[in-house]
Formats: sequence, structure tokens, C-alpha cells
Amino acid sequence: PQPRAVYDTVNDCWLNKGGNAGRGAHPLAMTAAEEIYQCRSRAAELFGARTQNVIFTFNTTYALNTVIKGVLKAGDHALCSNLEHNSVYRPLCKLRDEGIIDFDVFNAFPNLDYSTPDMIISAIDKLVKPNTRLLICTHASNVCPITLPIEQIGAYCKERGIFFAVDGAQSAGIYPIDVKRMHIDALCLPSHKGLYGPQGGGMIILGDGVRLETLIEGGNGVDSLLGKMSDEPPERYESGTLPTHVLAGLRCGLEFVSAVGIDSIRSHEEMLCARAKAGLISLPHIKVISPSKKGSLVLFTHDKIPSESIAEALSKRNICVRAGFHCAALAHTSLGTPSTGAVRASFGYFNTPKDVDRFLRAMDEIV
Repeated sequence: PQPRAVYDTVNDCWLNKGGNAGRGAHPLAMTAAEEIYQCRSRAAELFGARTQNVIFTFNTTYALNTVIKGVLKAGDHALCSNLEHNSVYRPLCKLRDEGIIDFDVFNAFPNLDYSTPDMIISAIDKLVKPNTRLLICTHASNVCPITLPIEQIGAYCKERGIFFAVDGAQSAGIYPIDVKRMHIDALCLPSHKGLYGPQGGGMIILGDGVRLETLIEGGNGVDSLLGKMSDEPPERYESGTLPTHVLAGLRCGLEFVSAVGIDSIRSHEEMLCARAKAGLISLPHIKVISPSKKGSLVLFTHDKIPSESIAEALSKRNICVRAGFHCAALAHTSLGTPSTGAVRASFGYFNTPKDVDRFLRAMDEIV
């Protein structure tokens, strides 16, 4: 569920602001351009960046591919964590398999229940090479409630001249992120998760002075007589028509997050997560992964019932969870989940304790 204003804003934009921004001076194009600028401005405010450094993409996966392939060149070395989503892991594997780069995986949780920033930095330090060009890692896992100390990792990379990219898909809108203070060179985000915008949108937020090679080239309404993309952001990275109605909804979602407050959103979600974990732990044959960690999701398995069967049974009770491996092979391998995967229950601001209690009653019936 999203704020009602997001739905209304998208509908209004779809009906009344359907011009192509930057492709005309008529009212429809101008109102579309204003919507896009307002979204860019709100994102810059929330994440401590310059407005022109907010780059719009189709989703986080597209943003991550743009960064990875825009930074790494032949002979480079990269690092990622063992919690990464396939949107990080697969592009790195492709570049490695093509003989372009090499990469290593550092342990993001040397101890599942107790890992300090110093322990994680030490794990990174052991793998850094003279040709390490990129360190890319998730801020918060999409599988279990583990977060990485990105401010400390950013400071480490800054000191050593390593490009630092962050996958903020699971953390944006829930944990505070400031690209300048945290020394982040590129932050990749979705529209539809913790920022409460529509699906089909994403962002790269660049640090000052960062320049990437382009992933795609095309029209953007700027320097149209030239055979190359412009040098300046955001136009350098935004080829083709932007989804104005999606960005209008994202702007509204960003305003919602700012108004409610990130700390309030996180506190509410962590309360729901703790309630769910406590209930699940009391059920027979249930194992909760990393039960001591705070977060907005819970991952669990059953000794005898496959994860897909649990998800199907919950679905019949109108409860939506996700089972399997969550597009995160590295994370599941590292956590040692069974061959049938695990069940993930995620919580948002509009969920209530009653929702959690209904989920727990359903789980009691199923097991």
C-alpha cells in the first residue's frame, strides 16, 4: 500500500501532464518538465546531493548496471559483499566471464549475530588489490535484517581512491542516507519500495565530480546536432522519454517520507518485524534467520514444509509473502538456507499489528 496522494498524483499527471519533457515549449511539455524537476529536487534534498546529480532510470537494476559498467574497465578489480542481489552479482559475473575484470566477495557478517564495522572493514581490507577500482555493496539485505556500515565503508574507500557504489533498494526511506557525508560515489535506488512511488522507476544519485561512461545513448533534447551524449548530468545518462507519471508519483512518495520522517517509518516497521519474529519463534519447527537483528523483514524456514508450500498456503489466506531465493544466490548460500529456500515476510508503513497477528494465526494453522 502507498499513500493515497501517490495514486491521485499519478492519475492527474497521466491525464493532464502527458507531454514529453525537453521536447517542446508547449504547456504539456513544460508541465512535464516541471514535474520531473520537482522529483529530482526532492530526491536531492532527501539524500544530500545536488539536484543535477539525480539521474532517473527504469529501476534499481538498470541503475546498478549503469554504474558497474560505467566504472569498470579492462584489467580492473571489484569487490562486493556476500549479501548482494543478482542485480549486482550477475553484471560482475558477466564482466568477469568475458575476461574484462576480476572480482572478489567479502563477508558482510563475519558473525551472524554480532559483527562490528571494524570486522567488516577488516574483511574488505584483506581482499583489496592495487587495481581495485570499485567496491559495491547493499546497504540493507533484501533477504534478512542485516545492514552494512556504509558510512565507515565509504570513508575507507575515500581514503584509498576506490569508487564506492551502494545498492539502496532495501534501505532508502527506512534508514538515513547522505551521499556526501557517507562518501558515496553512486547510490542506486528504486521508486516503488521504501520511497512509496510507483513501479517502473529508479535513480542513480551521484557524488560531486563523478563521471560514468554511458550505458545507452540517444535523444534527450540537449545538443541534438551532436553525435555524442552531453558531458553534464543529468542529461548525459537519461536517453529517451522519461516516465513523467512515475516520477510525479515518486515525488509525492518522497514528500510523504520526508513528512512522516525516516526514523518514524523505521521504528514502526521494526516494531512489526519484532512482533512477527517473536510469534514465529514460538511455533514448532520454525527457524528464524538472524533473529537478533532489527529490520523491516523476517526470513524463516520450516524443518519439513518447503518455503513455496508455505507461501502458497498464506496466499490462499490473502497474505502476500515471497518464497525461494529472492534473486540473491550469494546471500542464501552464505546464510546456509535449505535447498527449498526460505520465506520472507516484509513490512511497510501501512501495515498494522493486526496484520502481523493475522499472519501469525495463519502460520499457526499451516504448521
